[in-house]
Amino acid sequence: MGLELLMPAGNIEKLEYAIRYGADAVYLGVVDFSLRAMRKGELITLDNIKEAIAKAHELGAKAYLTLNIFAFNNDIKQLEEAIDIFNDAKPDAVILSDFGVFNLVRKRMPNTDIHISTQTNTLNYESVKFWRDLGASRVILARELAIKDIAEIRRQVPDVELESFVHGAQCVSFSGRCLLSDYFSKGERKANHGNCSQPCRWSYKLVESTRPDEYLEINQDGRGSHILSPKDLCLVEYLPQLIDAGIDSLKVEGRTKSLYYVSAVAKAYRQAIDEILAGNKDDLHKYFLELKKVGNRGYTTGFALGDNNGDSYSYDISKGLAGADFLCEFWDKKDDWYLVKVKNKMLPNDEIEIITPEEQFVSKVVEIQDENGLTLDVGNTNAEVYMKFSVEPKNYKYAMARTIGIKGE
Repeated sequence: MGLELLMPAGNIEKLEYAIRYGADAVYLGVVDFSLRAMRKGELITLDNIKEAIAKAHELGAKAYLTLNIFAFNNDIKQLEEAIDIFNDAKPDAVILSDFGVFNLVRKRMPNTDIHISTQTNTLNYESVKFWRDLGASRVILARELAIKDIAEIRRQVPDVELESFVHGAQCVSFSGRCLLSDYFSKGERKANHGNCSQPCRWSYKLVESTRPDEYLEINQDGRGSHILSPKDLCLVEYLPQLIDAGIDSLKVEGRTKSLYYVSAVAKAYRQAIDEILAGNKDDLHKYFLELKKVGNRGYTTGFALGDNNGDSYSYDISKGLAGADFLCEFWDKKDDWYLVKVKNKMLPNDEIEIITPEEQFVSKVVEIQDENGLTLDVGNTNAEVYMKFSVEPKNYKYAMARTIGIKGE
């Protein structure tokens, strides 16, 4: 296979946008069997999983089904009832981590490739050989590996596909094996059943046992009390090293992230990969700046360079901050007017940046009207309004707009 950009598909709409904006493959899951529980959009379910995978194939991309929960007996029973539906949907591969799930998939979906989830904490070439010998076609390596270790695995095991995360949220625990959410929610928000409440993003205070009513701030060099919250991974500037190390698939985390996030990140990595494959490796920082325009908790290279340390944690914030604000989605066109769904307030004369799968340019809001043709002073958040722009996209389908945001550093 060639080098693959693998994007998350949290719902059917995000699946399509991810592919339109540059993904070669998407990974998707259904509630109960995946490590992400979706709540918005046209959710992927047992009823439409076949339709979702068919949509990916229609757009020329592969679709991988995630069955990577840590399975209890009841989960296995549910999977036994659903596995024929999964087989009929014809995913290009199943991503899994549990030996019982592995056994079921191998028996009941014998013609489907098996990809070993990062949840298995695969850190060395002997583990990769083990999974290969069991019949896996791909191993998704642990986030805790340095690029030099990935290169060693590739040298030792040349006959299996290797996948590595390059972008997105990281977990405070080892490759996502965390129980904090389970404990704090009394078992109602199980992290390894797709419903993590992300307690690593919470702000904490210290209580001394003999003074239960005296809450003390936990300060880390004066930066705050988010002592468990890792920064987000961003390896766009180190893609050449990862490619040279022998990675087959570059994976982006984020099935619960927004439509804008999925589209903008896919576009940035698609452009970066294409430049690298064309021999241009010297100006990748511009894509790092592009990625700062989407929500993030600050960026880190994590373990990739072999020097993960305290700077990889976001002590002062727990939620994503973006260098640009998502303004609207383009829905339709009537003459020179575009029907848009406003995501953040827009005003006439606002300078904006429009992005599409093919374009990226600066424009300006010329006029705003409601559905009756009445001129508006503002396009309010969540409103569906008509707008004119000073510079228009050649193809408005799948277009979106954001603020100009950061321009460089």
